Amino acid sequence: MLNNKSVLITGGTGSLGKELTKTILSRWPNVKRLIIFSRDEQKHYQMGQEYPVNKYPAMRYFVGDVRDFDRLKRAFNGTDYVIHAAAMKHVDIAEYNPDECVKTNVGGAENVIKAAIGSSVTKVIAISTDKACAPINLYGATKLTSDKLFIAANNIKGTQEIKFSVVRYGNVMGSNGSVIPFFLNKIQDGILPITHPDMTRFNITLQQGVGMILHALEIAWGGEIFVPKIPSYRIMDVAKAIGPNCEHKIVGIRPGEKIHEEMITSSDSFTTYDLGNYYVILPQIPVWNLEEYIRTFNAKIVSPEFNYSSGKNSNWETVESLRGLIKEHVDNDFAQ
Repeated sequence: MLNNKSVLITGGTGSLGKELTKTILSRWPNVKRLIIFSRDEQKHYQMGQEYPVNKYPAMRYFVGDVRDFDRLKRAFNGTDYVIHAAAMKHVDIAEYNPDECVKTNVGGAENVIKAAIGSSVTKVIAISTDKACAPINLYGATKLTSDKLFIAANNIKGTQEIKFSVVRYGNVMGSNGSVIPFFLNKIQDGILPITHPDMTRFNITLQQGVGMILHALEIAWGGEIFVPKIPSYRIMDVAKAIGPNCEHKIVGIRPGEKIHEEMITSSDSFTTYDLGNYYVILPQIPVWNLEEYIRTFNAKIVSPEFNYSSGKNSNWETVESLRGLIKEHVDNDFAQ
């Protein structure tokens, strides 16, 4: 799929971008160019040590910000596929710095769309979050807006052969700022801060997230929101898995947090289809034939009022499974 193609990843120096890079170079050794677009100079330097251009000639390191339309336009020149992963994602920081969050997550999305339209890009996959579903915090609201912008972009592309789609999933296990690395760092204190004992979250590994993104890149028709079927975990089970002998201190919910997250609301059920290993929320006004899409993917519409919530999931991680996942995907030295 990606051999002899040029791929650009915004936010490419982050944990997701690095895993995408690792996977792409492994699976498609003849990729033409792999452009890492990020504003973090230090992370560019570090990633360049891991993937030096003299050893990986397809690599390109573009220092740039998605807020800068001209820089994006130049970077998109000659690019076939764009994976848009750049975002301000910390809920509490976004609440305190709302204008900065809007500039990056909404203005940045607009710039990616405008730069892609009129360039050589043929597919754009934007990365979303469960917090974009019925959002109660600014981060989620900006990502919902971003989702809407990317879906609607299919209506303004004119005659250009370009497709915009979205991949939405839950907490990435071990990603920067997530609860598991936070708890691992707190073990030595003997106390694990718990926001709310009933809290649940969806769980996906970095590799699973990358797999979903690349699958969407391959099959997207334009306008879909892809939602993988993934397990949930209870925050108390995470605490027990990481620090079984630690004290649990209830500290209260942080601003903008939910007890449970959703990835599909009941309002989305009328355009949500089950494709086996994942769901897809289709646009209300698709630019292609819906019946043909249903036949192609053997898609089955979900029941009315269906919703996909971390608190009502049928698939759950256990304390034991969490310990195994942490050792495999987060911390190889994690005690058994």
